[in-house]
Amino acid sequence: MVVVHNFSYGLLTPVLGYVMSCLGCFLGLRCTTRARALQGASRVRWLLLAAVSIGAAGVWGMHFVAMLGFSIPGQSIGYSVLVTIASMLIAAVVVSIGLLIVGFGGDGQGPLITGGLIIGLGVASMHYIGMSAMRMPDIMRYNTGVVVLSVIIAVVAGTAALWAALRLHTVWSTLVASLIMGVAISGMHYTGMAAMHVYAAAATSNMAGMHGGASATSFLLPLILGISVLTFVLTAVISLSPTAAEIREDAELMARIARNHSGYPGHDSSRRLIARLPSTAACASERRDSPCAGAVLRGLRIRPRAGRHCCARRPRPALHHLGCATTRPFERLAQSLGSNSSRQTEDCCM
Repeated sequence: MVVVHNFSYGLLTPVLGYVMSCLGCFLGLRCTTRARALQGASRVRWLLLAAVSIGAAGVWGMHFVAMLGFSIPGQSIGYSVLVTIASMLIAAVVVSIGLLIVGFGGDGQGPLITGGLIIGLGVASMHYIGMSAMRMPDIMRYNTGVVVLSVIIAVVAGTAALWAALRLHTVWSTLVASLIMGVAISGMHYTGMAAMHVYAAAATSNMAGMHGGASATSFLLPLILGISVLTFVLTAVISLSPTAAEIREDAELMARIARNHSGYPGHDSSRRLIARLPSTAACASERRDSPCAGAVLRGLRIRPRAGRHCCARRPRPALHHLGCATTRPFERLAQSLGSNSSRQTEDCCM
């Protein structure tokens, strides 16, 4: 049996892999909190974004960061480009399926267990497919019992991820959950590595195994850097997007606006106008100091709540700016409701 090293660079690769896993899981769970506050296509988009974060960065990224520390003395190890990329796609796809199952299947145990099994089996498959991407002259064999243990760990980790996606709301609880998930993903990887044994092959097999494959530094390292850039982009997207609480507040406000002006002339057309500008209406309902907002709210017959200034509290690009251009649709809405606020709106926008 050939001696292998999983920690050729000491603790550098396992620590970096763990950090990558925690970061990917944290960003993914923050995406799921927003997905729970939405419906339809918007929920699907956030769930898919969470799947990319957890599957590609949290699972696959951790796996191949750790593989940078794998070496066999006296041998060079290559990686099949197609098989490696396929393993990354598998990780993202299975996490997407699991999140969509629990995202639209309710809070019951059935969707949770089903999704956890799919994610666990998919993540384990990603690991061993990624291992099969290695190109070296020796032969790999696996201990069946340890392989089964690694699959169980993957299923538990997948189920825990879905449970956290369904129930956690705050940043701190999400952070703690991502730290635990990072331990589970790293534990699954190194359990799978412990199941592998490498044996020297015959001379003819050695020559066959030398062909093909890209080196870790020329292929894996740039790919991992690309995943890191993707993680940075996800961080920016999540930071600039409304939080789950703000999304719910906007939805409640839209429902209150719809209730207050239902039954008036032009009800259908005004509902369409409100649906087109939800964020602007939310801002208008809370900007008591704005003349335009006052005119709009008088037309809608809604009294703003005291002490709430969303625009001052959280500046937003375009969506939450209540300027003249954004209030003109509400001017038409006020006219359809038969109020006298259109003249006031026109005056303040001159």
